[in-house]
Amino acid sequence: MCGLVGLVSRGNINVAPEIYDALTVLQHRGQDAAGIMTCSRGKFNQRKSEGLVRDVFRQQHMQRLEGSTGIGHVRYPTAGSSGPALAQPFYVNSPYGIALAHNGNLTNSAALTRALFESELRHLNTDSDSEVLLNIFAYELQRLGKLKPRPADIFAAVSAVHRRCRGAYAAVAMLVNHGMVAFRDPYGIRPLVIGYRDSPGGRDYLVASESVALDVVGFTLIDDVVPGEAVFVDADGVLHRQQCAESPELRPCIFEHVYFARPDSMIDRISVYKTRMRQGSALASKIQRERPQHDIDVVIPIPDTSRTAGQSLAHDLDIKFREGFIKNRYIGRTFIMPGQRQRRKSVRQKLNPIRLEFEGKNVMLVDDSIVRGTTSREIIQMARDAGAARVYVASAAPPVRYPNVYGIDMPSASELIAHGRTVDEVCAAIGADWLVYQDLDDLVRCSQEGNSQVSGFDCSVFDGKYITGDVDAGYLRDLDVARNDEARAQQDTNEPAHGAVVGIHNDR
Repeated sequence: MCGLVGLVSRGNINVAPEIYDALTVLQHRGQDAAGIMTCSRGKFNQRKSEGLVRDVFRQQHMQRLEGSTGIGHVRYPTAGSSGPALAQPFYVNSPYGIALAHNGNLTNSAALTRALFESELRHLNTDSDSEVLLNIFAYELQRLGKLKPRPADIFAAVSAVHRRCRGAYAAVAMLVNHGMVAFRDPYGIRPLVIGYRDSPGGRDYLVASESVALDVVGFTLIDDVVPGEAVFVDADGVLHRQQCAESPELRPCIFEHVYFARPDSMIDRISVYKTRMRQGSALASKIQRERPQHDIDVVIPIPDTSRTAGQSLAHDLDIKFREGFIKNRYIGRTFIMPGQRQRRKSVRQKLNPIRLEFEGKNVMLVDDSIVRGTTSREIIQMARDAGAARVYVASAAPPVRYPNVYGIDMPSASELIAHGRTVDEVCAAIGADWLVYQDLDDLVRCSQEGNSQVSGFDCSVFDGKYITGDVDAGYLRDLDVARNDEARAQQDTNEPAHGAVVGIHNDR
C-alpha cells in the first residue's frame, strides 16, 4: 500500500512544500520510503530516500525542489524488494521525460517485464512493478510518435495500459513541459481523488490517494477518479477527463474501509468514519444474537483504527467504553513492518496498558482485523498481565484467510492465522477467551450503505475471489515462495547500500 500526490499550480509557486504537507497526512499508507519530484524549466528535480516524510526531507531539499508541477509518494513494499533504489517516483527519459508514482500491484508483472525486454527493448533497473507500469505507459506514448502529445494521445496511451496491465493500480505521472496525468485501474481497486483550488494564476489541481490530502492544503474535492478513467492537466492548466477502459466496474478494496484509509477520508463517496461506525453496530448485533447474556464489563479498542468501531459497539451494547492502551506515536504501524520478530517486538514498544481499566474485569478488545495474529496474541497477553479476568476479542472484519495480490502486504497464506483454521482454533491460537468476527455480508453492507451505486467490493482476502480473474493456485504458490517473511529477509541481506537515478538531479 502506498500514498500518491500530484499537484499542478497556475500561481507560479513551488509546489514541493504543499506536496510535503499532503504526504504527511498520507504517511499511514507507507513508512518504508518517501519521494518528491518536481518539474521546472524543462528539468526534473527530485529527493527520495528510505524513511518517513519528516526524515527524508530537510530545508535544503525543499529549496532545491523547484517547480509548479510535482508528484509525491510514500511507500511500503509489496511487489519488489525494499531499499532506497525502490523509493518512488520513478523516471524514464523517453519519450519527453516521464516521472511516475504508483499505488497497487500488477498481477501480470512478470509477463510484462519479459515483453518490455524482448519485444520493446526497454531496460528495467529494479524488480518493482511500478517501474513496469511506467515503462508500459512510456512505450505506448512513444509508439504514437508525437512531438507534442495532445490529450487524445495521453488517453490513447492510458487505454493501452488498461488493455495490457492486470491487477490494481492508481498512478500519477508528469511529462516534461506537457502536464500531469493520473489514472485508475478498470475496477478502481485502489483509491484516487481529484480536487481544485483557485489561485491568482488560474485553477490549481491536485490528485491524491485520499481526500484528507486535499483538505490539508486547502483544495476542494471534485470527485473520485472513476475506474478506468484518466485525468490530464495540460501545460496550459486545462483539465481533461476521459474514460479509457472498455468495461469499467467499480469494485474498490474493502480493506481500505477496514484498516488503511484515515477515518476522515471520503473514498468513492463513502465516509470511512461512518463505515467504521456501522461495522461496530453490526458487531454489536452479532454479539447480542450469539451471547445475549454476555458478561462484558468494558469495551477497549486497540488503537487507533478500531476506535470508531469500538465506540459504536459499546454504545449499542450499552457498555462502558474506555481507552485501555496508550499508544507511542513514534512507533510505526506493526501490520506493515517486515518480519514477525520485528512486529512482535514493536507491539510492546507501541502500546502500554492502563492497569486500572483491566484489573478484575471481563474485557472486550476491539480490533479492525486479525491478520498474522502476532499483534493480537501480544496484546491479549498484555491485557492478562494488567489483571483482566477474561479477555474477549471482536474483529470488525471477517477472518483474513487468503493472500492479497492487489497491493496489501498479505502475500503468504501460511502467515495468515485464519488460513486453514476455524474461528475456535484462531481463538485458541491468539489466547483469547472468546473471539467474534464480523460476517462478510455485514461488512459489505456497512460499506455499500455509504454509496448504493457501488456494485461490489474486492473482498479477496476474506473470500478468495480475485476480481481480475487472472489469479490461480499456481500464481498464489509462486507469490508465497517469493514474498513470505523468510524470502523478504533474504532480499534485505542482498539489497545494495543505496540507489540513485541517472540523468536527473538526485538530491542526497
